[in-house]
Amino acid sequence: MYMPGATAVGITFDGGIVLASEKRIAFGNFLVSKSTKKTFPITDKVGATCAGLVADMQILSLQISALAKIRKMDIKRDVPPNTVAKMMSNMMYERRYFPLLTQVIVGGVVDKPIMYTLDPLGSVLPDDYAAVGTGAEMALGVLDPQFKPNMSRNDAVDLAKRAVRSAALRDSASGDGLDVLVITKDGTEEFTESIK
Repeated sequence: MYMPGATAVGITFDGGIVLASEKRIAFGNFLVSKSTKKTFPITDKVGATCAGLVADMQILSLQISALAKIRKMDIKRDVPPNTVAKMMSNMMYERRYFPLLTQVIVGGVVDKPIMYTLDPLGSVLPDDYAAVGTGAEMALGVLDPQFKPNMSRNDAVDLAKRAVRSAALRDSASGDGLDVLVITKDGTEEFTESIK
């Protein structure tokens, strides 16, 4: 009853990925915050978004970002998204008895766009598009019929925004704004919009 609600989606497109989430944090009937950022750049070409306890995701993203910088110095090239996903998975699985209560979508681009969904115990599931959180069913109702492989960047961003907005209309734990993180081989771009 007092688990936090949220909606976050991820979509791969021709040349990159889009991660989008709304900004509300609610515990049960209590609205805690209307301006929380739930999209996280991890490296220049890998990012993540979350649903669940945002504090857990903030710690996870900071630790993984630091580990990815160390790994980049070791291998002398960009850290691929599958490596970042595996590092997150390992950290979450190590904490399985006191789990980080967050569902994560992580993805990025090195050779090609790739995306993974992680549960609080660290399961890594590859996918072309995904939604997590209390509004995931509503978001998937938009994503399932409208997602197409190799979409254009603008179509993917538009679809991600529509998916989060549809969830915010029906899920009382989602709303109050929209954060979007777009990752391509050229780097990351972030912007915020109203949910309307």
